Amino acid sequence: MPLVSVVTPVYNGADFIAECIESVQKQTYSNFEYIILNNCSKDDTLAIVRRYAQGDARIIVHDATEFVGVIENHNRVLRLMAPTSKYCKVISADDWLFPDCLNLMVKLAEANPSVGLVGSYSIAGQQVLWQGLEYGRQVVSGREIAHATLTGGPYVFGSPTSLLYRSDLVRKRDPFYPNSSPHADTSACYQCLETSDFGFVHQVLSYTRVHAESQTSSSLHSGSINRALISDMIQFGPRYLNGEELKKNLGARVDKYYRWLVPALIENSFSKAFLETQRAALAELGLELSEARLLKAALLRGAEFLQQPAATMGKISAMARRKGKVEARYY
Repeated sequence: MPLVSVVTPVYNGADFIAECIESVQKQTYSNFEYIILNNCSKDDTLAIVRRYAQGDARIIVHDATEFVGVIENHNRVLRLMAPTSKYCKVISADDWLFPDCLNLMVKLAEANPSVGLVGSYSIAGQQVLWQGLEYGRQVVSGREIAHATLTGGPYVFGSPTSLLYRSDLVRKRDPFYPNSSPHADTSACYQCLETSDFGFVHQVLSYTRVHAESQTSSSLHSGSINRALISDMIQFGPRYLNGEELKKNLGARVDKYYRWLVPALIENSFSKAFLETQRAALAELGLELSEARLLKAALLRGAEFLQQPAATMGKISAMARRKGKVEARYY
């Protein structure tokens, strides 16, 4: 049974961290270490995780002395893995694993040495996530699944909680998550799949909690998810797509961003500060905020209003109610 490094980077996770830890302790796979890195939490997180560590030698608690951003904290905890671990399993502090998670993921990886990433289904609220891969397919060429994902195929990479990484791929790159975007885990998948294949366990192996304080809810509110899609296309599109495919799919992702931006401007009362934030974020990608594309997206939204005025008015009313608030949402 190869050693698995299970890691949880956490900041202010007191509400859910106990359930997370207990789900790891209940794994039917026994050969693992569990590393928890506290990112200067201001609540009872540290006391809770230390209490669990006192009763379980597999749990190793690190208390950081310097607060860092969410992605850097992920990279920081990955550097703490035992050098002998063969696989790495990240679990977010507000999620949990079903008992056979490690067992089934390691089993698939051990049977297929070319696999560098193993995914699985996850539950978020009442949804089963990361569907789309044919049931009979457990192993897919890395280049094939990366190409399919970039061109609008099924998104099966999931989130760190739903993935198992081969540890040598994690150690090969420092930082493993290659940028500061909250969605750098997807970028890391594209990197790994250049030299390895993708495995998938067709079972629900994790639970993803949906709440307003989650990174996903914040990303959907701020638009960072759409910008991350553009960024990945710019960086990894040339590696997996031909010229025509790259041009078409990059254009589609930029159009999607502007379709999001129109209602976001309404929700933010056409705030100049909000618009400047978006302009600066696009500049980081090497793009300029295009008034022409924004106008085109507004006209398309206007056409939708004419076709379904009642539904559109309901959406506008909902925007007004949630102004300045982050709602609990998932993709």
